[in-house]
Amino acid sequence: MTTRAILTLLLILLVPVSLQAQTLPPPDPADGQTFRSLALHDVRSDLRASFETDPDETAIGETDLVNLFSWLQQSGYQPVSLQQIVTARAGGKPLPAGAVLLSFDDGYRSAYTKVFPLLRRFRYPAVMSVTTEWLEPNVAEVQYGDRRLPRERFLALAEIREMAGSGLVEFATHTHEMHQGVQANPQGNLLPAAAVRRYDPARGHYESDAEYGRRVEGDLRRSRLLLERYTGKRIRTVTWPYGAYNDQAIDAAKRAGLDIALTLDSGPNTPDVPLQRIRRALPTYDLRAPDYVWLLRDPAGADQARRSQRVMQVDLDYVYDPDPIQQEANLSLLLDRVQAIAPSAVYLQAFADPDGDGAAEALYFPNRHMPVRADLFSRVAWQLRTRSRVQVYAWMPVTAFEIPGLPQVQIQGGSTPAGRIPRLSPFDPQVRRTIKEIYEDLGRHAIFNGLLFHDDARLVDDEDAGPAALRRYAEWGLPADLAAIRASPELSARWSAGKTRYLVDLTLELADTVRRFRPELRTARNLYAGPVLQPESEAWFAQSLPAFLKAYDYTALMAMPQMEGAVQPEAWLKELADRVLAQPGGRDRTIFELQARDWAKGVAVPDAQFAQQVELLRRKGIRNIGYYPDDFISGHPPLAAAREALSTRQIPHAIGKTGDEAAPDVTTQPAVEGER
Repeated sequence: MTTRAILTLLLILLVPVSLQAQTLPPPDPADGQTFRSLALHDVRSDLRASFETDPDETAIGETDLVNLFSWLQQSGYQPVSLQQIVTARAGGKPLPAGAVLLSFDDGYRSAYTKVFPLLRRFRYPAVMSVTTEWLEPNVAEVQYGDRRLPRERFLALAEIREMAGSGLVEFATHTHEMHQGVQANPQGNLLPAAAVRRYDPARGHYESDAEYGRRVEGDLRRSRLLLERYTGKRIRTVTWPYGAYNDQAIDAAKRAGLDIALTLDSGPNTPDVPLQRIRRALPTYDLRAPDYVWLLRDPAGADQARRSQRVMQVDLDYVYDPDPIQQEANLSLLLDRVQAIAPSAVYLQAFADPDGDGAAEALYFPNRHMPVRADLFSRVAWQLRTRSRVQVYAWMPVTAFEIPGLPQVQIQGGSTPAGRIPRLSPFDPQVRRTIKEIYEDLGRHAIFNGLLFHDDARLVDDEDAGPAALRRYAEWGLPADLAAIRASPELSARWSAGKTRYLVDLTLELADTVRRFRPELRTARNLYAGPVLQPESEAWFAQSLPAFLKAYDYTALMAMPQMEGAVQPEAWLKELADRVLAQPGGRDRTIFELQARDWAKGVAVPDAQFAQQVELLRRKGIRNIGYYPDDFISGHPPLAAAREALSTRQIPHAIGKTGDEAAPDVTTQPAVEGER
């Protein structure tokens, strides 16, 4: 498939039918500070005809823009300037109800020929973002994604100066030369230049934090100064290409004199959303004016919240092969299968566990503490997101890392029983610091949507008895003797609750670490069925469904009757479903993960049984379903059964994709394409 064909698929939104069946969210509060923003792009006279030679799903028709402006006026929405927003946030004149910041990215010439006349007619202010490298006098063509476009397609300096002097248009930098990809791994994937560490194949060297920060700051400073020279105005805003940014990029922008940033994060700009992270909805060519109400009322993350979750959990160990040719063949099999099944998310293993004991022996990304089996996670995650259009969650251990020299979970008075996953003690400060740095390296080197915390995040009722753990228990008012704790129902309950809370807090701290690099990160965590069916078994797991529903976006419940040895699998699943549905938020935020392989027998779960379990959960009203493992090498579950269980093509979608979903893979292309 060509990159243009991929792009054509990426931004097609199923609007008219699905929206009719949904309840429109309420308008934002008229608090004088909340506003919405739209990220518009090219405007064309004959949109349909232009698509034949120049497809761009972010382009809209000139008539559609006129209708949008009229609809905004008639529907109580008020376009506001960036200065009005800054003033309101500083305690000055409040914003009107229905405030909307209009923005136009990439500096197409249509911003002058088509947009500017309408801004003057309606007296609407707007922000326009330009890539200054494209404005330099010796540029004849612009490398725009996988295309080379004539310079005349973009604004001339005289047009920029005229609009900047009108009082209606404020310009922002779209960077100087970061509207492209940089090589981010040895395989050659090009990821958004402003958000990843560059890989130098000649030296086999990844950009350090300091090198990355200097590169981003230098680019932004150069772009700001050029744009100030062109406009004669102060430039204070950066618009991140592809919506890709991180905390270090924001810091670099501030050092470069840019205190405001436009992103492609979703949702309203409520008073708690800083101006360094202005959220913008991304319209596409197929929206008509009344449909924009969905973009202007969509709560943060509502696209995901309204969608039923359909999840494949995938072992990256199945993709890895020491032979690079075979590894590429394996990756192709995975991508083809995910495209055919069309789930909403893939939980992708980011650690290597070739012996299958549940602990990480190596990692699939560069890091400071463990062997790198291959720098593979970033490549596969990017390909899945851009070619298969799925959310990718990095599936990671919490404590099950095989790192010599670090203290492990201890059993009081004995050795660890056979069959338990080897784990590091989460109570030890050095362990916590090491694990945090591993997660930090994951966020630094890959682009993904969420984290799935592995099922190793548990503590049994005879652990942890290590010195650091006992010191922590003393802070909870508990004795240093586990037998004494277990002998007292009151102390045992306090101990179990404390361990549950401690592991939750640890995972949330790890998520916050990754959010420095992936600000819109979502979270999910594996939960055993035992604590759901028998809440008192929290003592054996340090896990709790109510605690998980409160802490994470999703709870990935291991609804695996064969693994649990259920004598009557159907009755077991029904009871599990009833228990989840009785919990507030259980229906919407619990994903029932079925097993596709019977590990006790060493065989695949029979197709009919798998299909029967899926149908049972649907009849019970379970909306979120997944399975593990997906064996894309041997094709199990069979494609028809997997598609029937998971395909989102049968599920109405909400509109309003974010920018990271709109950037196709560019492994062999000179620039990142997609949202521009």
